[in-house]
Amino acid sequence: MTADAARIWTAALIIIGDEILSGRTQDRNVSQIAAWLNVQGIRLREVRVVADDTDAIVEAVNILRARNDYLFTTGGIGPTHDDITVDAIAVALGVGVEIHPTARAVLAEYYETRGGLTEARLRMARVPAGASLIENRMSGAPGIRHGNIFIMAGVPHITAMMLESLSGQLEGGLPLLSAQIGCWVPESEVAELLRETERTHEGCQIGSYPFFREGKVGANFVIRSTDRKSLDACMAALTAGLEAAGWPVTQDGI
Repeated sequence: MTADAARIWTAALIIIGDEILSGRTQDRNVSQIAAWLNVQGIRLREVRVVADDTDAIVEAVNILRARNDYLFTTGGIGPTHDDITVDAIAVALGVGVEIHPTARAVLAEYYETRGGLTEARLRMARVPAGASLIENRMSGAPGIRHGNIFIMAGVPHITAMMLESLSGQLEGGLPLLSAQIGCWVPESEVAELLRETERTHEGCQIGSYPFFREGKVGANFVIRSTDRKSLDACMAALTAGLEAAGWPVTQDGI
């Protein structure tokens, strides 16, 4: 992985599945993929949730892969008839679908003592033609890489294993660092302080996240930067500004 401070690498994520849109399943992959990408020096810029529908997947894939360095998808690569992600991405890429010989061998070994490699299980060896594999030590069924597209499982702990196998393998910039403070203050009262502090600390971003607890309003402030010295300077300035205005600060947030 290279570290080019002038280059911001971006990624998008497509979450595929009717179960997410129906509310039956809560997605947990956005946060873990975003956090992992930050360490790789890549920014997650946009996320879409789409149904198990070929046209919707094709549209999202073609739009998002064109305007980002990387595109990740989660969900829809299992053994059942409604797992159509591989087929849809193959359509988006204009290629056919094939059985990857290595994936077939991995699955055959994994299922040797688990009832054998059935036709349904063999579906998990299907890839868009020309793809390579992403290792999955959890369940045997691999993820798939085709160019700048990474096709991953929907089950969060399996996704985590696939991300681990990709660590350090993607080209990216400097990792995004962050620090947090909290304050019992309505964010509207410190909006100008936040704006001015961010303006005077180049390369830093300040996010404000209000909350209501214990009958009081407050906010946590997250500073992000790729440079530790800039981050620390911005944090110190914001802390001093808040406390000078009479708002005591809690380190690491409330």
